[in-house]
Amino acid sequence: MPGWQGSTRRSRLPKEWPDIRKRIFARDGGRCTWLADGVRCSAPATDVDHIVRGDNHDDHNLRSLCRAHHAAKSSSEGGRARRRRNRYRVDRPKEQHPGLI
Repeated sequence: MPGWQGSTRRSRLPKEWPDIRKRIFARDGGRCTWLADGVRCSAPATDVDHIVRGDNHDDHNLRSLCRAHHAAKSSSEGGRARRRRNRYRVDRPKEQHPGLI
C-alpha cells in the first residue's frame, strides 16, 4: 500500500490492533460510516480510520470506512497540511537581474 511507504504509523499501532479493528467493524455493523448529505455509505468497511490524527486508539476516535472514503479523507488531510505549511512560507523578494539594474 503506497500510503504506508516511509511511514512509521504501522509500528506505532498497539499490539492488540487486530482485536481493536474487529471490535470497531462490529460496532459499526461492518459498513462504512461516511456520511454524504446525511446518507450513510452502503459500502462494506475495509479500513479503521483515526478520526483525529495521532496515536489515540480509543474507540471514540476510531471509525470504519470503505477504502475509497478512507483514501479521500487521508488525501484531504494531506492537502490541508500542505496549505498550512505554505501559509507560513516567506518568499523573499525577487532580486533584479544585474543586467537590468
